Amino acid sequence: MAATGDEAAAMDSISRAPSAQLGALNPAGPAAVPAEDPQEAAVVPKKPHANSDGGVETAEEAVEPAEPDINELCTDMFEKMAIFLQGELTGTCEDYRLLENMNKLTSLKYMEMKDISINISRNLQDLNNKYASLQPYLDQINQIEEQVSSLEQAAYKLDAYSKKLGKIFSI
Repeated sequence: MAATGDEAAAMDSISRAPSAQLGALNPAGPAAVPAEDPQEAAVVPKKPHANSDGGVETAEEAVEPAEPDINELCTDMFEKMAIFLQGELTGTCEDYRLLENMNKLTSLKYMEMKDISINISRNLQDLNNKYASLQPYLDQINQIEEQVSSLEQAAYKLDAYSKKLGKIFSI
C-alpha cells in the first residue's frame, strides 16, 4: 500500500528529521559541508532518491544516528566510573589514614606501657636491694625469736621444777 498526499509528506519529514538532528548534534558529520568562511557553512540536506516509478513516492526508513548517543553514553559512563573510582580510592585512603592513626596511637600506648614497665622494674630492683640490705637484721630477729622460745621453755621447766620442790618441802 503506497502512501499518498499528506501521509507521504509526513513520512518524508520523519525520515529527514534524524539527519537534521544529526547535523545539529554533530556539525562535523557527513551532512556538513566544510567551508572556508564559518559564516558560509551550511547544512546540505540529503537529496531524495529519484524513483523510476513515476509519481509514487516511497518512504525511507528512519535511521537514528548511533554515534552521538554512544559517545554521549560513553562520556557519561566514564564520568560516573571516574566518580565511583575516586570515591573508592578516597574510602581506601581514609581507611589507610585510620589504620595509620591507630598504629600511631598503639605505638604511643606501647611506649607508655614500656615506660611503666621500666619504672616497675626499677622499683622492684630498689625493693630487692632494700630487702637484701635488711636481710641481716631479719636473720637477727629470727635468732632472737629462737632464743626467746628456748628461754620460754626453760622458764616453764623452772616453774614446773619449783612447784615440785614447793610440794616436797611444804609437807
